[in-house]
Amino acid sequence: MSAALKKQKKAQENINSRLSLVMRSGKYTLGTSAVLKTLRSGKAKLIIISANTPPQKKSEIEYYAMLAKTGVHHYTGTNNDLGTACGKMFGVSVMSITDPGDSDIIKNMPGAATEAQ
Repeated sequence: MSAALKKQKKAQENINSRLSLVMRSGKYTLGTSAVLKTLRSGKAKLIIISANTPPQKKSEIEYYAMLAKTGVHHYTGTNNDLGTACGKMFGVSVMSITDPGDSDIIKNMPGAATEAQ
């Protein structure tokens, strides 16, 4: 394995462990329509989008996130990988974190640093 591949895999595991902590102790919403609701209401702190989300939905969510000044993280795995990381038995293409709980996921995600201050 090359060094870059190892670093990417370690970062993915780090994100997955933080996500599991959010699922246990924080508040979140799954799915496009629920995420758009939290963005419109201003409750979302961080948006996570999987790699195989359709481009139309991805751009719509990114636009609403920009208006709400919310950080967006592009998850490197597919929607099935994101669902598994969330502890669900189904695919999750988009999720929003409204309360991170005990996790420091919002402080350590790129693009979300402005929201954490």
